[in-house]
Amino acid sequence: MSDPVERLTARLREEEAVVVAYSGGADSALLAFAAGRALGRRALAVTAVSPSLASAERSAARAFARAHGFAHVEVCTDEFDRPEYTANGRDRCYHCKSALFDALTPLAAAMGAAVALGTNLDDLGDHRPGQRAAAERGVITPLVDAGLTKADVRAASAELGLVTAAKPAAPCLASRVSYGDPVTTEVLARIEAAEAALRDLGFPVCRVRAHAGGTLARIEVPRDQILRAGEARERIDAAVRGAGFTFCSLDLSGFASGRLNALLPLLPS
Repeated sequence: MSDPVERLTARLREEEAVVVAYSGGADSALLAFAAGRALGRRALAVTAVSPSLASAERSAARAFARAHGFAHVEVCTDEFDRPEYTANGRDRCYHCKSALFDALTPLAAAMGAAVALGTNLDDLGDHRPGQRAAAERGVITPLVDAGLTKADVRAASAELGLVTAAKPAAPCLASRVSYGDPVTTEVLARIEAAEAALRDLGFPVCRVRAHAGGTLARIEVPRDQILRAGEARERIDAAVRGAGFTFCSLDLSGFASGRLNALLPLLPS
């Protein structure tokens, strides 16, 4: 095993048991896989199910857990019952993660386990209010403790033969809604349908950012695919409008994770 894998395994074996917050992305997939190997049935991967989880991501998380034989369950979370979350202010992620940990804590208590989150070292410098919710509840971050960056996560996953090694980042659907616009199930459904349509059109890496109360879709694709997206503009426009948006635009700056954080200076502190 490589040094990052050995460090992660050693860190996990310091725990009696762990409940892993498992979305199926590269970080949580590596953590859940490693926890299963290190702790066996004393590790449980838990996927939070709500309208903010795309159905394709839910299916992929299930399939990965089945393929690798680690214990996996799903729980429903109640962030949509929390006005602080649906208001979509700068601290939306705090309230989302609070709902997640509120759902995971009873499971962890029953197992005598720590709740573990797939945060890596690179995440620490980003705007991630959910980290505050984790710290308040004593959630552990084994990838950080083992010194793993995002590149380390992908390299370790490739070494272990995990299909998630090259999986594009897939944050929750609510992260596509412009800050200050309410998060609703209707808007998230539009985003999910529009992104699925874009992937079908040959753009596997894409984002549909919802603005103007969910009426305007701002499409992001990698810079080297902007010209091709322009050539496919009629099909993209039809697909995005078919998903329920009134307007469709193509962002000429290209895809970048966390682009909506550019709005944070405009929000009340």
